Amino acid sequence: MSTLRFEALKETFNRKPVKIKEPARRSELFGTNVFNEASMKQYLTKEAYENVMEAIKTGKKIDRRVSDHISTGMKEWAIAKGATHYTHWFQPLTGATAEKHDAFFETQSDGTAIEKFGGGALVQQEPDASSFPSGGIRNTFEARGYTAWDPTSPAFLWGTTLCIPTIFVSYTGEALDYKTPLLRALQAVDQAATSVAKYFDKNVSKVTATLGWEQEYFLIDSALAATRPDLTLAGRTLLGHSPAKGQQLDDHYFGSIPSRVLAYMRDLEIECMKLGIPVKTRHNEVAPNQFELAPIFEEGNLAVDHNSLIMDIMSKIAEKHHFKVILHEKPFAGINGSGKHNNWSLATDTGTNLLAPGSTPMKNLQFLTFFINIIKAVHDNEELLRASIASASNDHRLGADEAPPAIISAFIGSQLTEVLDELEKVTDGKLSPQEKTDLKLNVVGKIPEILLDNTDRNRTSSFAFTGNKFEFRAVGSTANCGNPMTVLNAIMAKQLNDFKAEVDELIKGKKMKKDDAIFNVLREYIKKSKKIRFEGDGYGEAWEKEAKKRGLSNNRTTPQALKALTSKKTIALYKELNVMNEIELEARHEIALEDYAMRIQIEGRILGDIARNHIIPTAVRYQNILIENVEGLKHIYNEDFKKHSEEQLDIIESISAHIAKINSGVKQMIEARKVANKLDDIEKKAFAYCDDVKPYFDDIRYHCDKLELLVDDELWPLTKYRELLFTR
Repeated sequence: MSTLRFEALKETFNRKPVKIKEPARRSELFGTNVFNEASMKQYLTKEAYENVMEAIKTGKKIDRRVSDHISTGMKEWAIAKGATHYTHWFQPLTGATAEKHDAFFETQSDGTAIEKFGGGALVQQEPDASSFPSGGIRNTFEARGYTAWDPTSPAFLWGTTLCIPTIFVSYTGEALDYKTPLLRALQAVDQAATSVAKYFDKNVSKVTATLGWEQEYFLIDSALAATRPDLTLAGRTLLGHSPAKGQQLDDHYFGSIPSRVLAYMRDLEIECMKLGIPVKTRHNEVAPNQFELAPIFEEGNLAVDHNSLIMDIMSKIAEKHHFKVILHEKPFAGINGSGKHNNWSLATDTGTNLLAPGSTPMKNLQFLTFFINIIKAVHDNEELLRASIASASNDHRLGADEAPPAIISAFIGSQLTEVLDELEKVTDGKLSPQEKTDLKLNVVGKIPEILLDNTDRNRTSSFAFTGNKFEFRAVGSTANCGNPMTVLNAIMAKQLNDFKAEVDELIKGKKMKKDDAIFNVLREYIKKSKKIRFEGDGYGEAWEKEAKKRGLSNNRTTPQALKALTSKKTIALYKELNVMNEIELEARHEIALEDYAMRIQIEGRILGDIARNHIIPTAVRYQNILIENVEGLKHIYNEDFKKHSEEQLDIIESISAHIAKINSGVKQMIEARKVANKLDDIEKKAFAYCDDVKPYFDDIRYHCDKLELLVDDELWPLTKYRELLFTR
């Protein structure tokens, strides 16, 4: 392995940036491989085009009578661009995307062949669903599942394959993917937000949830990554001593982008442009060899699809540049992990961002209405939000190196806190003319100028207001955005429905004017949700004690956090909004627990293998060299040899002590794993892996990392942190 390590380093030193041919204007490339409106106008009949556009705008089902026209036009467009196959592209609960390719090619009875793609193949297919996670909804021998076309996310061309975004459901109709519940939640928040927005603008007929994700990632040379079994199989380093220099000098963040990396970024961005993914920002992140990519905001469903697609594309483009993309939330100990900040807002079809203040008191009252309602929604559903970002990999990141803690809180800044404090003083009942004037001129009217210079950001807040949107910072870099976005849009829909019911009751039942009713309800929400707001540093015991005092949850591990998925409150919420039924929620709970247990199990096996088959033999080999050296000194100096070999003897003893601890730790870990594997209850198994197996990882790693400092560098088998993080 040590030979492999040095061969890999030598190979890396000879790398050159890949030459990229880039057009002068990226706008010319944008959407060229997407079956968008321009392409549909060219390849579809007028009736087919209008059917698709109506489905996109209103959610109306496409007439099956015209589906053949749509599929024919889509096929001709794809073939004209070099496509030979088509696939229903979906997002099962594995966390990855899935696709099965079928050729347009079909034979005829007379022995000839044609390119064929019918409306039935476009609208629905029946892939084998037996090997996808179902959480006990169905038996593995019941293979049938259905993929159904989602026209709101346009088809696209990748390579020579036409990819058609679809939902994925079981034979009995339950959702087996991330897209189906998201579409339901988006519909629910559209209806709820539109009803509330009409208080302020009767012309609003649709509200769209928008999302702008920020994808953080590491780039490691592919040759170096291949020398690390842990990076290859687990996506993170399970051992490795921190280098003398890490990120403490803050010299990587926003620094000059390395030339090989810049070539990769340019290549990736070109492919994104063709696929209609509006990537705009690229930069070095805080940790060495860590980077970020971010697009312009898009409609929520499309943004989720684009992020799922880009994670796949990133890895494929990386191969060309001899890189391995590391998306794991915490691939390296002691430096920043990677998140995927989800920037969320609501926009009307009249062109208004509902989380941006306006030029008039009425527009600012609209802003406050949606702003305070989302804080109330987060307050009431903080455990469900925590569950939406729970995973074995994200557990390593939360609360470490500037990542938000496992405690969900909302940061709004000191200026907006003062605004809410003023609103809290609103009189119970009808407002006096003086109060209305004071509110509109002194509080509501001044919001735009308050926010103009309010550029504060709290890196440790899990849910922060950043001017015209909320940033859900706790989402992990490997996550499918569909999960947290389903939760966020669902809880906002529920909250807005409750808000409208309360306001309408005051207007009708107590004969209040609309503004008075809105202010009264908002005042109560400010009081009830106060404990979720936190303006301080989210690190350390002080905040944990304060959060506990406030009654906020602190679910540090995934098994604990996932309990919220099947609570009576969550089941009632999703049932009311028709987002998911109890069967679907219980299935997702089971799938998430299975995923957690299996990932810890895999990591335990990898760690045991590396420790026993790589680290211990290397340490013994070096120890033998030292023993041989001591024997030689004894031969020369006889009884005086000890004063000449004191350091060698000390190292020999230290190596033996660390080997003993590693071997003991691996044995105990294996025994704990055996006990966990015998448990039939998946929740008990997940907790066993969390509480009884995983704790051995740190102890085994500690002694392996100590050996790394003792053993001759020429013998050490694993590529070291300094090489992984600083070889560019």
